[in-house]
Amino acid sequence: MVASQVMRRIWLVASFAMVTTMAAVQPAVCMALEIDPATVRNQLVLPAEPAGAITPTAAKEKLTKDPQPIVIAGRIGARGGMEPFLENKASFVLVEIPNDDHAKKPGHDNDNCPFCKKRQANSPMTAVQFVGADGKVLPVDARKLFNVAKGSDVVVRGQGVFDPKLAIPVIQLTADGVFVRPPAK
Repeated sequence: MVASQVMRRIWLVASFAMVTTMAAVQPAVCMALEIDPATVRNQLVLPAEPAGAITPTAAKEKLTKDPQPIVIAGRIGARGGMEPFLENKASFVLVEIPNDDHAKKPGHDNDNCPFCKKRQANSPMTAVQFVGADGKVLPVDARKLFNVAKGSDVVVRGQGVFDPKLAIPVIQLTADGVFVRPPAK
């Protein structure tokens, strides 16, 4: 199976699970027929990093199938060279931020690092989506909305669930705020 098919399956599983388990979650973002990206950005981008951020691995241990408030710090990315973004959707995938010095070097690529690949093989990915009042993912590309790219470190706040019975370990997070960490120097 090619990487794009695997990524689509991850998103399908995560999206289905989110719709069925998080239907009652109502984020504060109001959605009209036309979305003003600047207004949405002002509502969702947090001025400071929220306290209490945990890793996806720690979140997996804490979360259940019932939505719970959570703050997760992660790196935008996906495994196996898959694309972490969906075109024209306010969504992305987070992976664990490597916590050792070699991973902090500019240009470090987790996908081609044997140490990072081994460590991340056991950590869950986090499927993050920002939804409107109608429960649908906002139709604005997350890269443009939040000025992020693959490899950006972010802290996301919202309602999360984790179902250990899914074939792929994926945390589903309906976010109501994001803080983009400045790049390391």
